[in-house]
Amino acid sequence: MADAVEEEVGNWIDATYDPAMTVGEWWQAIFDAGYSHPSLPENAYGKGWSQAMEMSAMRTFAAKDAVGPPPGLGYMLAAPTIADHGTPEQIERFLPAILTGTEAWCQLFSEPGAGSDLAGLQTKGELDGDEWQFTGQKVWTSQGHIADMGMLVARTDPDKPKHRGLTYFALPMDQTGVEVRPLKEMTGRAFFSEVFMDDARCADDAMVGDRGDGWRVANTTLMHERAHIGGGSAGFAAVNAGSKADARGKICGEVVEFSKKKRAGGTAPGVGMKLYQRYLELAQQQGRTDDPIFRQQVMELYTMLQVNRLNIQRSRVKSQRTGAEGNIAKLYDSAIHHAFREFGLASAGADGMLSGESSATDPTIAELALFSLAPSIYGGTNQIQKNIIGERVLGLPKEPGPDKNTPFSELPKNQ
Repeated sequence: MADAVEEEVGNWIDATYDPAMTVGEWWQAIFDAGYSHPSLPENAYGKGWSQAMEMSAMRTFAAKDAVGPPPGLGYMLAAPTIADHGTPEQIERFLPAILTGTEAWCQLFSEPGAGSDLAGLQTKGELDGDEWQFTGQKVWTSQGHIADMGMLVARTDPDKPKHRGLTYFALPMDQTGVEVRPLKEMTGRAFFSEVFMDDARCADDAMVGDRGDGWRVANTTLMHERAHIGGGSAGFAAVNAGSKADARGKICGEVVEFSKKKRAGGTAPGVGMKLYQRYLELAQQQGRTDDPIFRQQVMELYTMLQVNRLNIQRSRVKSQRTGAEGNIAKLYDSAIHHAFREFGLASAGADGMLSGESSATDPTIAELALFSLAPSIYGGTNQIQKNIIGERVLGLPKEPGPDKNTPFSELPKNQ
């Protein structure tokens, strides 16, 4: 099946792609052909393909040196969530804008007092006529500073148990009631932001799913997030989607050439076989592969990449699923980032401490070393993933706490 997908998509790229096209023109062509997000259902601008088939398609974009579909949280999370829970009108409103890169999205979930315990969030949503009004604070909002829309979970029914009083919304970010403050990381970037809402508003028809059903909808988003994080990188050239990134006017050929340069800045490189080969070639050039301990380290990383790939494949076969594939993939992603950190630093030697123009080998090594701490936290910490596996898959006792039917308004709050 993978060969058939690669042949189909490859032939289409050969017949359609022109490096002189603008990114916006190319993204529109991908969308019109149904290749922007082919694992989405056919009634949601996809082809109903499996995740494995979609990954084969995305790797074909990389192999053909073509710019890939619009990346980001709209593609990764919002599109499949809206396809699963949205109305036909919401699918028509939001998905074409996501899949053509016109709008970028962010995820307004975590709060200062509700990270690991997401259901304890306190951002308030109140119905005011035919609009919803929101007050609260979100944090660790990836790419919030360039987002046009946000996936917002707010507490709309505080007198119901905490998991049943939440509702999911599509919130416009460009309004006076929303303030985005970028958070600078030790990498030097500001990939995350904190978001303050004071009389932020959206229309009642922007509610995704039913009122009070936000926990179920949010879990769909989290399921897609864990699967995507653990699924690895296709490695195609990409630029940010959305009106604020303003990348649709860039020339595709220039984007591809820029993506091939060894540079620091932007986001950390995607961890997968493409980066593995890149670091392995560096290690060979530096004479590191003669060391048997280093060779063992290299093979351990290769094994982890292959086991993670097989775990993802298992999730596509109903009879083989354990229900924990996404959580396992998320744990593997953290471990793989840590292994790449050690692999890169061992390959570069002392030069691994230098980034940017100072690096004589590969500046992404220092950047990835700094970034590698993040994957064990974002998308649900490693401890949360282990709790989910233990309680929901292995049937272990739940952690002690208040009765699940206790109204949220009566629960002690994190201060």
